Amino acid sequence: MDPPPGVEDPRAPAVNGDSNHVSKKLKLSFITESEIREEFAHHQSGIARINNGSFGSCPASIIAAQKIWQLRFLRQPDDFFFNHLQRQILHSRTIIKDLINADHVDEVSIVDNATTAAAIVLQHVGWAFAEGRFQKGDAVVMLHCAFQAVKKSIEAYVTRAGGSVIVVHLPFPVNSNEEIIAEFRKGLARGRANGKKVRLAIIDHITSMPCVVIPARELVNICREEGVERVFVDAAHAIGSVHVDVKDIGADFYVSNLHKWFFCPPSVAFLYCRKSPVSPDLHHPVVSHEYGNGLAIESAWIGTRDYSSQLVIPEVLEFTNRFEGGLEGIRKRNHEKVVEMGQMLAKAWGTNLGSPPEMCPSMVMIGLPSRLGVLCDDDALNLRSHLRDHFGVEVPIHFQVPIDGEIGAMDGDGCVTGYVRISHQVYNTLDDYIKLRDAITQLLQDGATCKMLQTE
Repeated sequence: MDPPPGVEDPRAPAVNGDSNHVSKKLKLSFITESEIREEFAHHQSGIARINNGSFGSCPASIIAAQKIWQLRFLRQPDDFFFNHLQRQILHSRTIIKDLINADHVDEVSIVDNATTAAAIVLQHVGWAFAEGRFQKGDAVVMLHCAFQAVKKSIEAYVTRAGGSVIVVHLPFPVNSNEEIIAEFRKGLARGRANGKKVRLAIIDHITSMPCVVIPARELVNICREEGVERVFVDAAHAIGSVHVDVKDIGADFYVSNLHKWFFCPPSVAFLYCRKSPVSPDLHHPVVSHEYGNGLAIESAWIGTRDYSSQLVIPEVLEFTNRFEGGLEGIRKRNHEKVVEMGQMLAKAWGTNLGSPPEMCPSMVMIGLPSRLGVLCDDDALNLRSHLRDHFGVEVPIHFQVPIDGEIGAMDGDGCVTGYVRISHQVYNTLDDYIKLRDAITQLLQDGATCKMLQTE
């Protein structure tokens, strides 16, 4: 995307910035496979990198654009700070506004990551408890598989101020949205017990481990029906992995990282805050001289630091538009391919996917053969390390705790308690998944179990 009038393009030649603009307009062909390989040639060779979900991936052209911005600052920091930085961040925020269908750019703040956004929202809720606007014992409702950082932020800001926490345990493997909705309704009912109120519901759009697309819009609507005061959707994995329309979803707060599935360098995220009377009371936890000027302005300056990951958002959008269908085309192809790869692995191992394809984003959970004996979190971590060190496969492993004596998923040898979470991004190939398939098959042929791997 070309910068609007008054916004500079750091790639433009000093004398004639229009030549680059014209050449881009004339380019009609989409990115080739060889160009994709070049963009990600900096990835470590020999590794089946099927874990885009954890840290994302940044193309070489975006790394180069980031370096240009970094040098722009280092060459003349005073001029950059006073005359350029805020204008460029506003340009990035405007692009995000359009991507997520927000009403106004003031509703969009750029922050480091989803952890920072959670701190902003939960700090705001904690102040309401501490100042008596919320009653002691009123509840925050969250899903049991929320990110650990969110759980710790609740502990730091909410429970210490007198709020209570209701944890909604979701089933896994899961077969339908209705299963999730039913458990969520039970959680809201517990939060309203004894005359208490649910002041905040925290809803994941895509849970991380295990990975499932949550019916966020439906849960937000239920919150409105049930009188929940505010709704925060933690969508760390969302932008670039599922379709995001914040007006359609209807939450008060929505956050997504831009370095996971949107190709930005780490770390950068957006926090959408729907305009409301509480908007002026939202503040960045790092207080600078911009305090009181609105969250978006506060977030745009939190002291001297490297802001380049926020400034390359226009270049990232241009990168995604090199693919057929742009970001939406990338998303759809990643989803189709990761489901295909997941089904191939499940067939090879005699297991199943952890959720139906329509509840998978660009990641899929696949049951591991029960003979591997993934019986605790340490087993999962040891198996992950073994796959990395001995087979060159990078993939997360999840231990699914049996709940209330439930048997859970079964294969031909017993209860499936271990799952791999595979991702698919534009740089992945069939060979990456074949490498994982064959590694697990080899371990089974060798009679290996996770307990045996611990003694290595």
